[in-house]
Amino acid sequence: MSALDVYQDPALPSPYNYVPSRTVATIFVVLYTFSTITHIIQAMLRSRMWWLFPTICICGAVEVAGWCGRLWSSFIPSSSDAFMLQICATILAPTPLVAANFIILGRIVRKLGTAYSRLPPRWYTIVFCTCDFISLVIQGTGGGMAASSSTNPNQRKGGNVMLAGIVFQLGKSIALTIAVYACLAIEFFVRYFKDKPFSSRRDSKDPSLFGRPHMTQKLKIMSMALAFSTVCLFIRAIYRTIELSDGWSGRIISTELYFNVLDGAMVVLAIYTMNFVHPGVYLSSDDSLHSSEAINIKLREAA
Repeated sequence: MSALDVYQDPALPSPYNYVPSRTVATIFVVLYTFSTITHIIQAMLRSRMWWLFPTICICGAVEVAGWCGRLWSSFIPSSSDAFMLQICATILAPTPLVAANFIILGRIVRKLGTAYSRLPPRWYTIVFCTCDFISLVIQGTGGGMAASSSTNPNQRKGGNVMLAGIVFQLGKSIALTIAVYACLAIEFFVRYFKDKPFSSRRDSKDPSLFGRPHMTQKLKIMSMALAFSTVCLFIRAIYRTIELSDGWSGRIISTELYFNVLDGAMVVLAIYTMNFVHPGVYLSSDDSLHSSEAINIKLREAA
């Protein structure tokens, strides 16, 4: 019996409670690699939106590392190093992508009229990305403890910390961050379509000063893509919360199909959405009918 056969012996202990599929892991490595390379090219050569590198590009690179860990585990399922790599990376990776969604919403708000938004555009980045960073630290700490622990009590402790981080991710999704972010986004679009701005928020540079700005076709598509991406990431956050709520040997965490569909596929959909509906194209300033030049023209006409 070869060493590989021994490592793949189902009788040997595996932290997954199964042997990860080599085919599935390979597919996700290829998908994430292609998306990440495409995002780098799109950011550098087409849009020059440098904030895409610490957000979407980092998400893709870390996802590649995580699925390489699962591919490694398909050869050596009992390897603690492979398990540590995949669990930490797949937990942390989507957080920068969520941060990109916050930034995109701020850009949309700036284009359609800050007076329709309860928060100034820059606060979508400051407030929500700060919460993302806190969640990133908590999840990373818990993931590392859970993956590297060698005894059940420590593993349970690590799992609890990691679960706390994911619950915070979900909790902020529901109560503090994504839910607040979603509510603010919904309120913004409702106020925009009903043309009911916050009068106190208007200033000389606000696009809505002379009436509701026109929503271009590109902004419509970008808004729908943002909503779809957010839903995918929300589903993934729910899954990762439930995954550990039943313990390390529960049915959900021991079922590979759930992970492949509710984690891997959801993040693939979210990150590829931003490939096809790229912010560099769909948030381009030359398509805007409410640029600073247009506002200046209206100011001169009003005078």
